[in-house]
Amino acid sequence: MRTLLLACAVVLSGCTVGPDFQAPAVPRTQSYTRETLPERTVESNGAAGAAQKFSLTPRPTSMWWRQFQSDALNHLVDDALRESPTLAQARAKLIEARENYTALAGGTQFPGIDATVSGARQKVDPAAFGIPLVESPGPFSLFSTSVSVSYVFDIFGGNRRALEASMAQVDYESYEFDAARLAIAGNVVSTAVRRASLQQQITLTQRLVEAQAHQLSIMEARLAAGGVSQLDVRSQRTLLAQTRASLPPLATQLAAADHQLAILLGRAPSEADFDTLTFDALHLPVDIPVALPSTLARARPDIKASEALLHQASANVGVATANLYPQFVLSAGIGSERTRIGDIVNGLNVWNIGLNLTQPIFHGGELHAKKRAAQAVYDAAFASYRQTVLEALQQVADSLTAMQNDARELQARTEAAQEAEASLGVAAQQYAAGGISQFALLDAQRQMLQTALDQTRARANRFTDTAALFQALGTQPDSPAGNSPGDPLGSPLGSNP
Repeated sequence: MRTLLLACAVVLSGCTVGPDFQAPAVPRTQSYTRETLPERTVESNGAAGAAQKFSLTPRPTSMWWRQFQSDALNHLVDDALRESPTLAQARAKLIEARENYTALAGGTQFPGIDATVSGARQKVDPAAFGIPLVESPGPFSLFSTSVSVSYVFDIFGGNRRALEASMAQVDYESYEFDAARLAIAGNVVSTAVRRASLQQQITLTQRLVEAQAHQLSIMEARLAAGGVSQLDVRSQRTLLAQTRASLPPLATQLAAADHQLAILLGRAPSEADFDTLTFDALHLPVDIPVALPSTLARARPDIKASEALLHQASANVGVATANLYPQFVLSAGIGSERTRIGDIVNGLNVWNIGLNLTQPIFHGGELHAKKRAAQAVYDAAFASYRQTVLEALQQVADSLTAMQNDARELQARTEAAQEAEASLGVAAQQYAAGGISQFALLDAQRQMLQTALDQTRARANRFTDTAALFQALGTQPDSPAGNSPGDPLGSPLGSNP
């Protein structure tokens, strides 16, 4: 009988019920947008006006923020990746998941061994055992020590599926950590670019206020001399007030950018000091490697994290399925029981061994309901995975389209700025020759400053949308290779009876 049980255990130990996980297929599309985008953007003269060229790459770009060629920006990103509390939290969650897996593996793959030492004062009444005529002995002490061993045979693979689910949780936390690193880098770059742009916008707006204030003083002098109407003066005052009113919101946005950068770097807002980062020190990346959608699905950490949750849900279906089958538990114990504590080491006089079989028969539909619930969780995880892939494709498509339009906008803004600067040069020559008034010269300067403001915003858009594309493409070249693809249209659940 013992030989038969061992043979059955060996034969059945290789059976793992529930579905074998298959990674979903990568997207079949070879492009991100409906219309084919040009291989390069338009170009314009001046800073950040170079044409950006797109090229296919088999893997995403690592440390992409260094392509902006700014030491100050590189230091900010490096500090954030080292000091961010968000990354510390993600790292701690990863450690927790690994330790939980280690604990589960130790508790299921090896037998549990426990030692017990106890002592008790007892009194036995023979009449309680049907022996009424025997004199009742006096109280006595009973000391015992024992070692017990128990082991659950994982015949139907429930424990193996639980370990599989736990490892999938480790993978999820690992990809979440990678996603947090990517998000931190992207947020630092976009916030730093916005901060540098706002600083330059404030400088240009202050110069614009000075020019308009000078124009107002000239018009007030003309009003006193009867050269202009009261309406003209009030219109100039309105224009000056509107320009001045734009400064406080810019200052608020600049302070908010400083505070956000400080938080990203793990600092208090009061420690925000980022004046070393200037807008003119940033260089626009011109060679943009773009991964195919199929590569994107195997590179972006948020997609890989969603796939890990799908894997975990698949394994949990196996756990729920295994709970429908019998469970075999082997237990054994050996020890010593003595009435004197000094005799407890004289030898072993107590032992036991047993095999426990538990077969669920009736639980009011509980176990089958839990299996259906696990399958529903899997279906939800699969839908969530598909949604994550679609949103990733959308983010890349939006960034590619924005970069094309940003280049066109900057080209137009640069042309307007060049015309305004040329007009200012002509106006300066005419003013020096006495051909125009100082007011006309100031008006040409005002137009030049306004076009410079618009050009600064357009340049900032090129930087931020380029950073958004790098972030959308993912930065995990060392991520583990994906599993074999499954059915992209339906649930890739397979079965292993």
